[in-house]
Amino acid sequence: MKDRLFGTRGANALRCNSWRHRAGVLAAVIASCLPQPGSAADDADRETDPLVLQKLERFQDWKFGFFAHWGIYSQWGCIESWPLVEKDAWARPDDLGAWVSRGKDFEKFSRDYRALNQTFCPRKFDPAKWAAAAKDAGMRYAIFTTKHHDGFCLFDTRQTDYRTTHPSCPFHVDPRADVAKVVFDAFRKEGFGIGAYYSKSDWHHPAYWAPEWPHPDRSVNYDIREHPEKWAQFVAFTHGVVEELMSGYGPIDILWLDGGQVRPPKQDIDMPRLAAMARRHQPGLIVVDRTVKGRYENYRTPEQKVPDAPPPYVWETCMTMGKQWSYKPDDEYKSTRQLVHLLVDIVAKGGNFLLNVGPDADGELHAPALERMSEIGRWMRVNGEAIYGTRAVPPYKQGRVCLTKKGDALYAILLAEEGETRPPETISIPAVRAAESVRMLGSEAMPSASARERGLEITVPEIIRGNPPCAHAWAFEISGARMGEPASSGR
Repeated sequence: MKDRLFGTRGANALRCNSWRHRAGVLAAVIASCLPQPGSAADDADRETDPLVLQKLERFQDWKFGFFAHWGIYSQWGCIESWPLVEKDAWARPDDLGAWVSRGKDFEKFSRDYRALNQTFCPRKFDPAKWAAAAKDAGMRYAIFTTKHHDGFCLFDTRQTDYRTTHPSCPFHVDPRADVAKVVFDAFRKEGFGIGAYYSKSDWHHPAYWAPEWPHPDRSVNYDIREHPEKWAQFVAFTHGVVEELMSGYGPIDILWLDGGQVRPPKQDIDMPRLAAMARRHQPGLIVVDRTVKGRYENYRTPEQKVPDAPPPYVWETCMTMGKQWSYKPDDEYKSTRQLVHLLVDIVAKGGNFLLNVGPDADGELHAPALERMSEIGRWMRVNGEAIYGTRAVPPYKQGRVCLTKKGDALYAILLAEEGETRPPETISIPAVRAAESVRMLGSEAMPSASARERGLEITVPEIIRGNPPCAHAWAFEISGARMGEPASSGR
């Protein structure tokens, strides 16, 4: 009928307007559900694209992600990129072999570091193994360093010769030379969400660190107002590289931008235009212009820490499994118990946990990291129901009990004490006053629950305590929970 009244063009216009109306309504609904910064000043910076808001909801369902810092620096086992900054002496410790062997000569060290592209040839690189290990760990999305601050690109860009596919790099003849492509393909094949890490800083590009002037710190080393043409070259380079990543590497869910000092007003790379271009190629793309805040930081990324309380916005803790982001031969890895507790604490506060592991020079993940990923996976197979797709619920955490919710279900996750191998006989949850039933995830035996003055008391029978379904933490689904006045929560 609409076609007869208005013709094909009119009908299409109506359909388009109808979609826009539905999309607008959907965006409003999703936006009202997503955590948002609280001040009125933030209103203009809130994301309104319905496709982005939908993807942010899906992102919050994933909960657990794999992060890999890998590049030419992995050959030395040194800190990634930062040793190139003269003022950042912390990145060149006295126990760094590459630094000591060059007589602690900064100029020689920098020249040799930059020449690492000429020896980068990871013979054992197999991203399918990374993806399999991450999937086994229960991770749902992956973010990979396509280019760190040092400027070396692990993909087939045409904007610079400083890349894995250029003849100056011995790996260029290998069919895996377009590293980012094979990494993304391997993880996508396993059903992962895909994130492209890209540093806006570039300490190799002559229009960022201009070779004619000193570059003692991490920022651009000239006055952009005095040399606008040089800065325009760098902006064009950045937009060109990002467009290659967004148009030639399959579906991308997250553009994870590092190098937060590159921001207006001093280092403006025109983020509105860059984000619009990226989303033309990747509709619904989540853009994370990290530490900059505003419209193009769709979620925030506290680094190496967990907030004390749930932030009023979408967020993700990014953290290393060891001490260093990039590969370090003798790195000290966090224990599986510590990693599980971090995951539970972060999820209970409404966040995602992006856990970083640095592959070595050959492209392999080290045995201690693989062991921990496998052990986390065993825990997740029992308790994932209390993690995936959940949302935060006040009071979030009481003592060592963390709370999550999904639909009508409430989950209470008890964090094991150091050396505690089985759950205690009774567990009290002050925030819950009553419940219809309680079950322990991973067990067919049923705990009992009763309302007490101090809150819901769960009694765990000996048949469970003698043979618990997992280690590190134990999760209980509470049906028909009636929440009371929460007691003061502890960390």
